[in-house]
Formats: sequence, structure tokens, C-alpha cells
Amino acid sequence: MITTVNEARVPTDDDLHALTLTVGGVLQEHGEMLATAESCTGGWIAKLCTDIPGSSDWFQGGAVTYSNALKQALLGVTGTTLDRHGAVSRECALEMVAGAFARLSASVAVAVTGIAGPSGGTPDKPVGTVWIAWQRRGGDPQAEICHFAGDRDAVRRQTVAHALAGVRKILTR
Repeated sequence: MITTVNEARVPTDDDLHALTLTVGGVLQEHGEMLATAESCTGGWIAKLCTDIPGSSDWFQGGAVTYSNALKQALLGVTGTTLDRHGAVSRECALEMVAGAFARLSASVAVAVTGIAGPSGGTPDKPVGTVWIAWQRRGGDPQAEICHFAGDRDAVRRQTVAHALAGVRKILTR
């Protein structure tokens, strides 16, 4: 699925906190545990989860795998995937979410990998390109490409919000 996101307003800290509270409530209601595999967000999703008292009831933990070497070592992303498709790809996001399941023993996982900028973009993958993958245990993984506008902070905030909204979505289907 390809999603182009042109947010009129970048999520604030309060917006992200409120969304995380909602997602945490849904996870707890369903008896689910969330794991994260994060690259361009640098652990921001995990930070938001652990900011909430009692989140250990629904947040298992996360892996911040900014480098390709850590994506391979901690999440099992293959060198072949990185060579053929790059770290910012559907294939990498799907392997990251699979690795979060395999290594973090959660029932729901989300993975993010992208180019937050201001540099690093290419004509094929400009700054703001982010792949997000989700999976609920027993379900098929889903991956989505997003094209976020704005500076580095704006891209990262939008990525975090979209990733959490996707967790909520797969839990309430």
C-alpha cells in the first residue's frame, strides 16, 4: 500500500501522548503486548510507551536499529535484502517486524525505517520517505510507504503518529 501523507499539522507532544494512551488502552483491553523495531524514529515510539505509568502491562520493549549492522544482528534483516532493496524498503520493514516478533516475544509489533533528513534522500527515495510495517500474531504482516513533509522533527513525529495509529487499527479490525 502506498500512502502519501501531507499533514496540515504536525503532531504535538500532547497529540502523541494522547495517541499512545489510546493505543495502550486498546492493547491492554485485548491482552496484547507491543514490541517496536525502530530506525529513523530512534526509539521515540518506545519512549512514548514507557512514559505512561503501567505500560509494562502492554509494552514488551523495542530495538533501536539505526545502522544496517544492527538491523541484521538484532532483528535478522538479511544482507541480501539490504543490498537489493536498501534499509528504506518494504522488504526491510517486513523483516524488521518479523525480527521484533521472533526476538521480543510480543503479540503485536511495529517497525519503522525511513529518511528523516535533512540529507540522505535520493530521487527514488526522497527525504520524508518512510516504510512502516505492522503485524499481529496470527495475522499477515502489512507494510506501507509514507511520504511525509517537513523538517526532520516533523517527519519523525508524523512517522511515530502513523505507526501508533496503525497499531490501533490492526487491533480494532
